[in-house]
Amino acid sequence: MIIDVRSYIWSSLDQLGREVAGRMRQRAAERFEQYEGVMAQFDRAMTCVDAAIVFGFRSERLGARVPNELVASFVGADPRRRFGVGGIDPMCQDALSQVNQCSDLGLVGVTVSPACQGFHPSHSTAMRVYERCADLGLPVFVTMLEPLTSSAMLEFGRPVLWDEVAQAFPTLPIVFGGFGYPWIDETLMMLAKHTHLFADISGVATRPWQLYNALLSASGLGVMDKLLFGSGFPFDTPESAIENMYSINAHSHGTQLPSAPRSQIRGIVERDTLACLGIEVEVVGDRTAKPQEAVSDLVAEIARPANGRTK
Repeated sequence: MIIDVRSYIWSSLDQLGREVAGRMRQRAAERFEQYEGVMAQFDRAMTCVDAAIVFGFRSERLGARVPNELVASFVGADPRRRFGVGGIDPMCQDALSQVNQCSDLGLVGVTVSPACQGFHPSHSTAMRVYERCADLGLPVFVTMLEPLTSSAMLEFGRPVLWDEVAQAFPTLPIVFGGFGYPWIDETLMMLAKHTHLFADISGVATRPWQLYNALLSASGLGVMDKLLFGSGFPFDTPESAIENMYSINAHSHGTQLPSAPRSQIRGIVERDTLACLGIEVEVVGDRTAKPQEAVSDLVAEIARPANGRTK
């Protein structure tokens, strides 16, 4: 089973705030990419996965709000293949009410963004939010929505700042988006230290050389089982992320460079993410398409031992 643990929707780019929306419209024009109408593009992009987790987003600092009601309505249209995560701003006076609303709406987690919301992860107000999440069984997903604008406070995005949080709530699942980029090694150290900390590969999956090095580091630290598959749609697609994962060892072919263990690569893509995070929902996989033929060939190659040995 393949679960895309990170995807985003909005009904208008303006819901991401004026600064972010402006940057994304500029990026779309420069790269010929499409960030409007993402909800209409969603099903086509997700045909190669069994289910996807869909994120909202909120930041009073950026003037951004993708309503949790929108996320709940969107996932409710296909409740066995879509699961929602509500955007929470811990610095809002009604933050605890936002968390309660997520639970009432049937969302399976919450997402916060210290860099985009301007708070230290262990701020006393934020700690009360995590406590409520732990009580309600809602995992916390850490986001640093790109493109970053000048209003973001980058120093609050460091994964190591979650050390106190993880100690205070040792059974609360926390997921760092995009390997915690740009602090990938710091993220991996945190995964090795804390049992219920995870990271997804979104974002970094679009940069194969960086992904290759991150996977080697994760393997060396013994935390490959803490990595989750995510595309970061609409910034990437699951199919493209799967391709990059299964072809990552192309960097080492014909060289003395090490290879990432093949079985562990496949384990990331096919991990039962929902079980890892304690999310008790039923998934009815109904892929209408598979990753393209080349990916299927790579899957078969990964399943075979290398030089007669299993890696």
